[in-house]
Amino acid sequence: MIAAVLGSGAWGTTFAQVLADAGCSVRLWGRSVETAEQVNTDHVNGRYLPGVVLPETITATTDAAQALAGADLVVIAIPSQSARATLEPLRAFLPAHAVAVSLMKGVELSTDQRMSQVVAEALDIDARRVAVVSGPNLAGEIAQRQPTATVVSSTDPATAALVAKACSSGYFRPYTNADVVGVELCGAVKNVIALAVGMAQGRGFGYNTTATVITRGLAEITRLGLALGADSETFPGLAGMGDLMATCASPSSRNHTLGRHLGQGMALEDAIVATGGTAEGVKSCRSVLELARSVGVEMPITEAVVGVLHAGLPVEDMARGLLARPQRAEGTGRSDVGHVA
Repeated sequence: MIAAVLGSGAWGTTFAQVLADAGCSVRLWGRSVETAEQVNTDHVNGRYLPGVVLPETITATTDAAQALAGADLVVIAIPSQSARATLEPLRAFLPAHAVAVSLMKGVELSTDQRMSQVVAEALDIDARRVAVVSGPNLAGEIAQRQPTATVVSSTDPATAALVAKACSSGYFRPYTNADVVGVELCGAVKNVIALAVGMAQGRGFGYNTTATVITRGLAEITRLGLALGADSETFPGLAGMGDLMATCASPSSRNHTLGRHLGQGMALEDAIVATGGTAEGVKSCRSVLELARSVGVEMPITEAVVGVLHAGLPVEDMARGLLARPQRAEGTGRSDVGHVA
């Protein structure tokens, strides 16, 4: 099987390795000539995966048409807010039989659309030709071939099965799931919750606060998902709690790291530089909040993160304010989605 991976950052390059280890011939596309030359000559991506030797079945190019030619899978691992602008010019080069696979985790700012929706529109393909991959997928650990599992979701079971087969290996175990809405919302909102956890830890709050934000964050994700028709079984699974735990706990999570920098007093611009990569939650938190408001779901943690990042709310006020909300019974509020966390 031939796979084209659009995006030569850490996750795109890592997933290219996963596909190659599973037996695919992989073409990696990115804008950096230096990265392409490194991959082709030395089989490394020194900028994003230092010390990792890539399979020789991965080749790299800066020519998107060359990367896409004859591809069976087109894997998309680019920043979510630039996805539409990047993909639309590539529509003409997409093979008629190809399946698109989104590795992106976010909600588009201008439309409040999930990434699979953006991909289908930008490439002008049926939603059944789109799959999403999500779960506890920290790139650095997978690049070292540490065991992990993931979720492959599509509205078409055959598409999900095709993608799962293409990325299954001794250390990477995909499970299929038909709940695209739930899987994508988990992937997008967990980045926002990880920012909140990082901020709280940066302020010196301990494990009790961390556990509180994670568990109430899951309730927040679940409420939004249920309001949008997601399957309740998705949220305690790999794409939900699994990804949330990994992203909120790992120092290699960019969203968690950026949140910690903010909690320690850095300005947002300085924290972005210090983090050294795209933290999707910074922009997606606003579109997630807009989406929640459009369906009448209150998301206090998300609202607080938006307040800190984009409205000048002090981090300490955010952390303490979350616990000063009116008392209520614990739960997701499935039958009363307007209630707060």
